[in-house]
Amino acid sequence: MQTVIAGLLWSDGKLLIAQRPASGHHPLEWEFPGGKLEPGETEEQALVRELEEELGIEAEIGTELTRYRYTYPGKAPIILVFFHVMLYQGKVWNKFGFESLLWETPANLFKYRFLAGDLPLIQLLREIHIDQIE
Repeated sequence: MQTVIAGLLWSDGKLLIAQRPASGHHPLEWEFPGGKLEPGETEEQALVRELEEELGIEAEIGTELTRYRYTYPGKAPIILVFFHVMLYQGKVWNKFGFESLLWETPANLFKYRFLAGDLPLIQLLREIHIDQIE
C-alpha cells in the first residue's frame, strides 16, 4: 500500500496550503505539501525530501498529528500521514509549480476545495488549537 506523507507548516498560527496545478490529477484542488514515500526512506526522510523539492526548505520534522487510510474512487487504498513542521530553514518558495501557496488559519480551511483525502485532517484541525501542538 502506498504511503503519502504531508507536512503541516506553521507560521503565526497559520498553515501553508498549496493549490495543485491546473493540469494533471485533481486540478486546482488544495493540499498540504508532501508526497509519496520512496523505497528505503523513513516517513520523516520522505517529508524532508519532498519539502525541499516542492518548497526549497530544509525542514525539521516534528510530531505526527494523524494517519489514516483513504481510498479515492477507482484507485488502490493509500495511507496518509501528516506531520507538524514547526521549524525550517530557508524561504518558502514555489519550487514545484503549484498554482498558488497560501498561509491560512485552520478555522478557514473549509473555504477551500481540498483533496478529498485531506478532509478528515481538516476536520481534526478545526477541533484542536495551536497551543496543543508541540
